[in-house]
Amino acid sequence: MIVAGFGFRAGATLAALQDALAKAGGPVGVTHLATHAAKADGLVPLGQALDLPVVALAPERLRSVATLTRSDRVEALFGTGSIAEAAALAAAGQGARLRAPRAVSADGTATAAIAEGAGDGRL
Repeated sequence: MIVAGFGFRAGATLAALQDALAKAGGPVGVTHLATHAAKADGLVPLGQALDLPVVALAPERLRSVATLTRSDRVEALFGTGSIAEAAALAAAGQGARLRAPRAVSADGTATAAIAEGAGDGRL
């Protein structure tokens, strides 16, 4: 399973999400998109454009996930250093690994990270 995880600000555009994903490595091979449950509706347009399911992760699944990058603001609000990296890792399952640190869209409103894992059946 290959999961693209996303973090984004309210009002992030489809173009910003696409840009972040492209900078993270692109959609080829990605099987799922994932983000914090409170943000999932904002990821639906990208899921529709790519014909991929959107995984809405409960906050407790993201808390304390070790990430390669860290935002003080995100950590204070969500309990993890990067929503994009934590969502990708949590959705990809036990033993998942990130391909690279999160990538940021040119306009700064969206981040994406891609993780590979066996999946855990809890999607």
